[in-house]
Amino acid sequence: MTLTAIAAATVSSPAYASRNSQLTVQVTGLRDQRGQVCLSLFANPDGFPGDGSKAVQSRCVPITTSTVSVTFEQLSPGSYAVAILHDANRDAQANRNFLGIPIEGFGFSRNPTIRMGPPGFEEAAVQVSGSAANIQIRMNYLR
Repeated sequence: MTLTAIAAATVSSPAYASRNSQLTVQVTGLRDQRGQVCLSLFANPDGFPGDGSKAVQSRCVPITTSTVSVTFEQLSPGSYAVAILHDANRDAQANRNFLGIPIEGFGFSRNPTIRMGPPGFEEAAVQVSGSAANIQIRMNYLR
């Protein structure tokens, strides 16, 4: 194999895919404007949805209106899943009651039905291709 062929194969591999896509997430259904919304973007099932340290990007933004919009930039085309938390008390944790039930709002990309636990990555995954993708996530409150 020539040096040119090796270089072409390397640049065309998924690990070197163009990182010029973006995903804009619009969060709706916020109960109030207290605190912040924290979003974690995952590129695979590892850590989804609860381990933000394994997210490819995450950020928290203050709530100033009834709808919050956040754009994740410099993404390679592919499947991503988003987990969000309405962190009303700004402690950067998903607070729960004594039974382990969330007491703050939460949501996931594709707005899956919440049953006995969070959805899996595949249930929440959205495709990002081209230069921009837009999704809407509706907050869920269990109390």
